[in-house]
Amino acid sequence: MNYKYNKRISNLSDTIINNIQNIDLQKQKWITGAELDRQVLTRLKRSVLITSTGSSTRIEGSSLSDDDVEKLMKGLSLQTFKDRDKQEVQGYFEILDNVFNSFQTIPLSESTIKFFHRELLKYTDKDIQHIGEYKKNENRIALISLSWENISFDTVPAWKTQKAMLELVEWTQSAFLEKQFHPLLIIGNFIVEFLYIHPFQDGNGRLSRILTNLLLLQHGYEYVPYISHEKYIEENKIEYYLNLRNSQKSIDTENEDISPWLQFFTYTFLQQSRSAIQLISQKEVSQFLSPQQERIWNYIKDFEMEFTPIQVSKELDISRVSVGQSLNKLLKLKWIERKGLGRGTRYFIRK
Repeated sequence: MNYKYNKRISNLSDTIINNIQNIDLQKQKWITGAELDRQVLTRLKRSVLITSTGSSTRIEGSSLSDDDVEKLMKGLSLQTFKDRDKQEVQGYFEILDNVFNSFQTIPLSESTIKFFHRELLKYTDKDIQHIGEYKKNENRIALISLSWENISFDTVPAWKTQKAMLELVEWTQSAFLEKQFHPLLIIGNFIVEFLYIHPFQDGNGRLSRILTNLLLLQHGYEYVPYISHEKYIEENKIEYYLNLRNSQKSIDTENEDISPWLQFFTYTFLQQSRSAIQLISQKEVSQFLSPQQERIWNYIKDFEMEFTPIQVSKELDISRVSVGQSLNKLLKLKWIERKGLGRGTRYFIRK
C-alpha cells in the first residue's frame, strides 16, 4: 500500500510542481497579524466560517445563501428552508470553528475522523442510525450530470472500508513523519483516496473539506481561516468533479494517475494563498478601508457598548452621510452589526 500511494505522487507534472512552489512562496510572505490587528483577524475568521459553511453545504445541494447561514447562526428562524439544510449548516459551522480554534491538538486518526462525522451530522434526523460509523451498505455516487457526461463512480465496497481507511490513515501519518513528500501532495492524496473510499453513508464531501482545513493548518498554512477554499470549489464545481472523477477512475488499476486532481487541488490553494497575501499586504490594507473609514473604525473598534451614527459624527466631526456610508461598509465586512431602523438605529462591534 505504501508503494501504491508513493508511486501516485512521485511523478509530477511541471504545473503541479510550479503550483506548490508558488504556494510556498506565498506562505513565506504571510505574517499573522502584522498588518491586520487581532480584532480584524477575528472578524475575518467569522466571515470565512459563514462563507465556507455556505459554500461547502451548497456543493452538496443545500439552498441556503451566506446571509441565510449567518441568520441561522444568530439563532434566527428560517421557516422557508428544509430542516435538513439547516441541520447540515449547523453541524458544519460548529466543527469548522472547532478546527480553526483547536487544530494544534487534534490528531489525524480514524477516531478523529469518526468523531468529526458524528459532529457534522449530529443535528440531522435521518443520519442518526449511521453517524460516526463506516458504511454498511454500498454507496455508488452520482456526482453531477452534464450534457455530455454523467459523472459517477463506484466506491470501495462496504466490507473493504475498514481496511482501506486503516491503510490510508497509517500511510498519511507515516508520510508526514518521514517528510519524503511535500505536505500538499500527502494531503491531496489523502483527500482523493478518502473520497474514493467514501467511508460513510453520507457527509463524505463535507467531511473531506473539514479535514483539508485541518491538515493545511497543521502543516503551516496559517492563512486558511481567513480565506475560504470551499468558496473556490463551489465557484469551480464542475472542474472539481471532473478532475476528481478523472483521477478516481484510474485508482486500483495498473496505471494509477491522480495528476488531474493534484493539479486542481494545488491550483485551488495557490488561489487561496494569493488572496491571503493580497488581504494582509500593506497596499491592500490601505484599500480595504478608505482613510475616513479607517478613522471611524479606529474610533469605534474598542467600544463595548452600542453607538449611534450621530455619536460618531459629532465626535469625529464627519458628516452623517459619510458616517452612514462608512458604517455600511463595515456592515458588509461583518465587523459591526446593526439594531433597529431609522432614528432608533444602533450599532455594536461584532464579537
